[in-house]
Amino acid sequence: MKQRTPQLTALDTNVLARYYVQAEQSDEITRQQCEQSRALLESGKPIFVATTVALELEWVLRGFYKLKPGTVADVFTHLLAMPHVQVQDRQALQSACDALVQGFDFADALHHASSRHGDVFVTFDEKGFAKRASAHGWAPKVQLP
Repeated sequence: MKQRTPQLTALDTNVLARYYVQAEQSDEITRQQCEQSRALLESGKPIFVATTVALELEWVLRGFYKLKPGTVADVFTHLLAMPHVQVQDRQALQSACDALVQGFDFADALHHASSRHGDVFVTFDEKGFAKRASAHGWAPKVQLP
């Protein structure tokens, strides 16, 4: 008998947000969504997280829920440690998490890490990202046009 391959389930940002930010004082629908996301993520079934979902999740956790960078990094560390979770670009996401803990903007760090196959990463963000990334010796080299 042919063994069936488990279905890969891709998640949207809101499912991950409901999993990581449990809303005790929310409405019944939100509480149900939190329970459903917990059941799904803890089922052990294969899960896929796109890079765009990770980028939006960081923005939601930081911007909407006002979580501190260290707490956001903890969320991604937990997500990356789940053996049944596949992420689109694990190396880039891990690099962006590491950079977040060092005080870098997550989006800038993820853009840079996702561009690691290039020789140069060009930005107009002279004072913020370019200067700090250059000081850390990031590759590809960050430069102004």
